[in-house]
Amino acid sequence: MAKVSEYFGSMVFDDRVMKAKLPSKVYAQLKKTMTERTALDPGVADAVASAMKEWAVENGATHFTHWFQPLTGVTAEKHDSFISPAPDGRVLMEFSGKELIQGEPDASSFPSGGLRATFEARGYTGWDPTSFAFIKQNTLCIPTAFCSYTGEALDKKTPLLRSMEALDKQAVRILKLLGNDSVSHVTTSVGPEQEYFLVDRDLNRKRDDLRFCGRTLFGAMPPKGQELDDHYFGVIKTRVHNFMSELDEELWKLGIYAKTEHNEVAPAQHELAPIYTTTNIAADQNQIMMEMMQRIAHKHGLSCLLHEKPFDGVNGSGKHNNWSMSTDTGVNLLSPGATPHENIQFLLILTAIIKAVDDYQELLRISVATAGNDHRLGANEAPPAVISIFLGDELGAVIDAIDKDEEYIGKKRETMFTDVAALPSFLRDNTDRNRTSPFAFTGNKFEFRMLGSSNSISCCNIMLNAAVAGVLEGFADELEGADDLDAAIRALIKKTIHEHKHIIFNGDGYDDSWIAEAEKRGLKNLKTTPDAYKEFLTEKNKKLLIGQKVYSEVELQSRHDIMLENYVKAVNIEALTMVEMARGQILPAIQKYAADVASQLSAKKAAVPGIEGKSDVKLITALSGYADAIDVEIDDLKAAAEKFAGIEDIVEAADFIQYEILPRMATLRKDCDAAEVITAREYWPFPTYTDLLYGVR
Repeated sequence: MAKVSEYFGSMVFDDRVMKAKLPSKVYAQLKKTMTERTALDPGVADAVASAMKEWAVENGATHFTHWFQPLTGVTAEKHDSFISPAPDGRVLMEFSGKELIQGEPDASSFPSGGLRATFEARGYTGWDPTSFAFIKQNTLCIPTAFCSYTGEALDKKTPLLRSMEALDKQAVRILKLLGNDSVSHVTTSVGPEQEYFLVDRDLNRKRDDLRFCGRTLFGAMPPKGQELDDHYFGVIKTRVHNFMSELDEELWKLGIYAKTEHNEVAPAQHELAPIYTTTNIAADQNQIMMEMMQRIAHKHGLSCLLHEKPFDGVNGSGKHNNWSMSTDTGVNLLSPGATPHENIQFLLILTAIIKAVDDYQELLRISVATAGNDHRLGANEAPPAVISIFLGDELGAVIDAIDKDEEYIGKKRETMFTDVAALPSFLRDNTDRNRTSPFAFTGNKFEFRMLGSSNSISCCNIMLNAAVAGVLEGFADELEGADDLDAAIRALIKKTIHEHKHIIFNGDGYDDSWIAEAEKRGLKNLKTTPDAYKEFLTEKNKKLLIGQKVYSEVELQSRHDIMLENYVKAVNIEALTMVEMARGQILPAIQKYAADVASQLSAKKAAVPGIEGKSDVKLITALSGYADAIDVEIDDLKAAAEKFAGIEDIVEAADFIQYEILPRMATLRKDCDAAEVITAREYWPFPTYTDLLYGVR
C-alpha cells in the first residue's frame, strides 16, 4: 500500500512539478505571477502548456477542460481531447499556450442576470495561474475565470480575486504606515469545515423530494433523533469509514489537505475539515471536495446530501469559514500575541474588522442567503440571522478597557488539572469558543459560521474581504495625513471601538432575549433571503463594492437578480414536487389504508355481531380528516404555484414565495406528517426518516 507522502499531490501540476518540468526562466516568471500577481508574459504560456500537457498525458489524461465556477453554485467544464490529426492518419497529442490561456464556452446558457441574451452566446474562460491545474477522471482541469463577450464577470472566482487584491492593497498601506517596509503583500486564508449527510442510495432514489430538491419535503420524526448526543464524535460505521478513507485518498492526490473527519450531531451527519490555504485556492478545493463527496458516496452505495436542512427536526449542515490575514513575510495579522493590549498592529486590524462587520452586516448576511439556509439560520444548529462578533473574555476586556480609557490588567493562562495523577496538566485557552456566534474570534482567526453547506465559500469571502478593504482604505487615508502618527492610531482605535462596540456580543446567540437586545442595538435581523436582498443595492453597499473594484454596477444588479431568481426557482421546484408527491403518493396511501381498515371493520362486525370497533372508527375518522384536509391543501398550493408562474418581477416573485407559497407548503407538510404517524408502515409510499437516518450500517 502506497504511503500518503508518496502520492499526495500526485494529480496536481504544483510547484514541485513546475520546477521539474519548466525551464528555469519560465518557472521564475510563472512563480512571480503567482506570488506577486503580476501579468503573465504570453510567451511563457506555450512553454507552460507544453509541460502541463506532457505531465498530464504521463498521468493518464486524454482531455483538458477550463474548469470554472459560474453563478449556478456548482462548477462547469467542457472537455476537449489533446488529439490532433497527423499526416499519416495517426494522431498527435497537442496543447498550445492559446488553449491554456483562453477558452470559449456558451455564456448564454448560464445565469447572467440579464447581462447576456439567449442569442448572445459568446463568453470566455481565462486561465487563473494562481491556482494549480489538476487531473480529475483522466481530464486536465485548468482553473479559470469566466466572463461575457463584453467583459462582465459571470463567475464567482473573478470577484473573489478582485476582493483579495483590494484587501492586499489597503492592508499593505496600513502596514507600511506602521513601519513594516518588508511586507509586499497580504493574503487571506481560509479553512472551510464541510458538514454533510450520508444516506443509503437506494432509499434516496425512492424519494422524489431528495432527488429533485436535495431535502425531504415530508417526514415525521423517528422516536429517536439526536437528543442523546450519542452520534456526535461517535464510532464511525464501517460503510462510512470506507467512504471517508477513499475520499481522503482522492483528495490527497489532488493536493487537498483533508485533515479532520468525524460524526456530527445529527444521525447520519458528518464533517470534513481541511487545513488552511489561500482563499481562492480554498474556494477551488472546497468545490472539488463537494463533487468528490457525492461521486465517491455513489460508489459506496450512499448518497451525500449537501443541503442545509435535508431533514426537519434534526440539525442541518453548515460550512464554517475560518478566515485570517497573513503577510508574505509569514506574519498572521490576527495573532494577538502574548500581550494583545500592547499590540497596536493587531488592535488596528482588529478594530478595522469590527467596523467592517458592523458597517456591512447586511452584505455578510446576504452572502449566505439561500432558500436552503433560510431553514437553518436561527435554529439550534446555526447562529441567528443577526450579525454579531464574539471576541471572548480576554479580547473583550481589552476592548472594554480601551473604550473606557482604563488600564488593562491581563490574566495569566491558568493550568488545568484533572485530579487524576496519571493524566497531564495543560494550559487553558484565554477564551472559550462560542458556537452560537455568527462571527467568532477563535485565537488567530475569525470563524464565520453562517455559511450553508452547499454554498460556495467565494460569496462570503468576497463580501468580507471587500468590507475590510473598504475600512482599511478609510483608516489609511486618515492616518497618512497625521502629524503624530502614534497618537492618531490610538485615537482611531478608541474612536472605532466606541462607535462599533454594539456589534460585539459574547453571550448565547440562541437566547431569544438576544434578538430583542440586538434590535435595541440597531442590528438588523434579516430572517429570509428576500429580506436580505432588499438591502443589497443600497448606496452604501454599491459605493463599497464598486469603489473597491469588486463588481461593476451592472455586475451588482446581475447578482441581485440571479440570487433572487435562484431562490424563487428552488422553492417553486419544491412546491411543485410537494404537489406531485402529496397528490400521487401520500393521499392515495392514506385513502388506501383507511379503506382497508374500514373493510376489516365491516368484516369484524359481520363475524362478531354487536362489536363496535371503536379504535377502528377512531383511526378511520382521523385518516379521513387528514385526507380531506390534504386534498384541499394540495389544490390550494397548486393554485398558488400557478399564480406565481405569472409574476415577472423578481422582487415581487420572491415576496410571493415568502408570504404565499412557503406558508402553504408548511401547512401541507404538517398534515401529511401527522398522517404518516398513524398510517401503517407498509402503506407509506416512500422511505421514512427512520429508514433514511438509520439506514446506513
